[in-house]
Amino acid sequence: MAGPAPAQKSRATPPTPSPVPAPGGVAHRGSRSQPEVMTGAQAVIRTLEKLGVDTVFGLPGGTILPTYDPLLDSEQIQHVLVRHEQGAGHAATGYAAATGRVGVCMATSGPGATNLVTPLMDAQMDSVPLLAITGQQSSKLLGTDAFQEADIVGMTMPATKHSFLVTQAKDIPHAIRAAHHIASTGRPGPVLVDITKDAQQAEAEYVWDEELDLPGYRPVNRPHAKQIREAAALIAESKRPVFYVGGGVIRSGAHQELLALAEATNIPVTTTLMARGAFPDSHPLHLGMPGMHGTVPAVAAIQKADLLIAIGSRFDDRVTGDLDSFAPLARVIHADIDPAEIGKNRTADVPIVGDAAEVLDALLTDLRAHHPQALEDERSEWWTLADGWRKSYPLGYEPNDEGLCDPQHVIQRISALTGPEGVYVAGVGQHQMWAAQFVEYERPNSWLNSGGLGTMGYSVPAAMGAKVGEPDRQVWAIDGDGCFQMTNQELATCVINNIPIKVAIINNSSLGMVRQWQTLFYDGRYSHSDLNTGHESVRVPDFVKLADAYGCEGIRVTRNEDVDEAITRALEINDRPVVIDFVVPADAMVWPMVAAGVSNDQIQYARDIRPDFSGESEEGEEA
Repeated sequence: MAGPAPAQKSRATPPTPSPVPAPGGVAHRGSRSQPEVMTGAQAVIRTLEKLGVDTVFGLPGGTILPTYDPLLDSEQIQHVLVRHEQGAGHAATGYAAATGRVGVCMATSGPGATNLVTPLMDAQMDSVPLLAITGQQSSKLLGTDAFQEADIVGMTMPATKHSFLVTQAKDIPHAIRAAHHIASTGRPGPVLVDITKDAQQAEAEYVWDEELDLPGYRPVNRPHAKQIREAAALIAESKRPVFYVGGGVIRSGAHQELLALAEATNIPVTTTLMARGAFPDSHPLHLGMPGMHGTVPAVAAIQKADLLIAIGSRFDDRVTGDLDSFAPLARVIHADIDPAEIGKNRTADVPIVGDAAEVLDALLTDLRAHHPQALEDERSEWWTLADGWRKSYPLGYEPNDEGLCDPQHVIQRISALTGPEGVYVAGVGQHQMWAAQFVEYERPNSWLNSGGLGTMGYSVPAAMGAKVGEPDRQVWAIDGDGCFQMTNQELATCVINNIPIKVAIINNSSLGMVRQWQTLFYDGRYSHSDLNTGHESVRVPDFVKLADAYGCEGIRVTRNEDVDEAITRALEINDRPVVIDFVVPADAMVWPMVAAGVSNDQIQYARDIRPDFSGESEEGEEA
């Protein structure tokens, strides 16, 4: 592949460290004048060390074994042996999302490599910097359907920023260095390097060029001044502007620039599912999360806005609902580092290609220079409307009458007792939405989830990776009983490697979001969404016993009054993972809700309540 010129440094990428001892303890300074001969496998490890990689998640097999041998000698890189390659991919993603550094995973060919496809696609959709290294059958066997041969490069082309196939040892340093660079610059994403076994075994001179030359790959970080001027003019003349903030602000590390611009302009801020934590929940300018299960004030403000300032967001269907009726009154400023996103779903009046931090900083500079009056506008009429929506439709829930835990209460208490410095990792489904709604996010990289792909089984391995990357933070995997059973084998990895995550299972004995849709749209016909059918009197599995079998602390909570004690106990245990089985009603639902494909104007605040967006009503109107 053609690739980047000496790229502008990614905000999420640490500077290249100084030379470190190579496997075997020999210092290497990357000079062409003193070439060193080594195997391709040694070159893999040497290159990862020079890139500053400190952790690899993986599982060895036949075609990657040559690389696992020198990995054993590395003093810099710790290897975390997972129980399934999907766990390695999600752990690397969790590591990357929590730290901002590139996550690295490794697997063998065939099924080992194909098991990485889901986490690669997950990282692609959520713009997570990920480097996957896979072994491949020897080059002379390619195309012969040899044992455990799979065209993983071909399979992952749609699921990665780029995929490399390396068949010669001399090409390994450049390929891995290029992959790391591509993964971490521009719009971050996953890159795969597939290396044949004979390339790992062969010897070649190790070459580290001082500059990485990838012609054709030149991410644009700095926005065009003309587009900034036009956007600033639109902001200055708008009466009802709204920031529509996406995950690109998190990946850019642009939260401080966002805060500065929002406070200077007094414009309401909404943060999508992938942007939770990009703007403090406690800030008075924050209206919450827009979209299918967003807050009423956030959804209403976007629908009534005359200007959308979309930063690092992609107008995803889960935010827009029916696209034709989304923000019908608004002109659009759309800034994104990926030019392919701009105009893809919604035409932009002012398109801006650039890094989110650069764009936000440039907008504030231009407004100060050319539109100072816009920075003095208190936007009182607009805020009167927004505050009316906040007063009439606060985020809340109805307690259940079954005597069981309320899932919303559980998550609120996890947030309150852990605090904003914790890391919260969710699977996919109702518990994911409740975690997005009821945890108070005050900082970026504190919320991890599979937003674009919606991967069940993401939470436990991603939390494991986050804890490895941020060992001094409390890390919660907030999971559903369905999701948990897809990847809970990684608890063994956590126990053996002393990775003390906390797991909160929101256990409703069903596929909760599926059941909610079946209740609302399929006349209550619960077709194969009950996980305990025929065994209602027996827990299958018993999560407390399962936790004990893995060497974790297992706790079960069935009443709200016992929730705090269990969470406090979990926070005090840091020598092993803790699994808490929170038993909740099967019929608990996520509100507010916009049904798939309908207009955001049809948002339901609760089962029988639809909001009044006029701002005149103090109470919700019944549908």
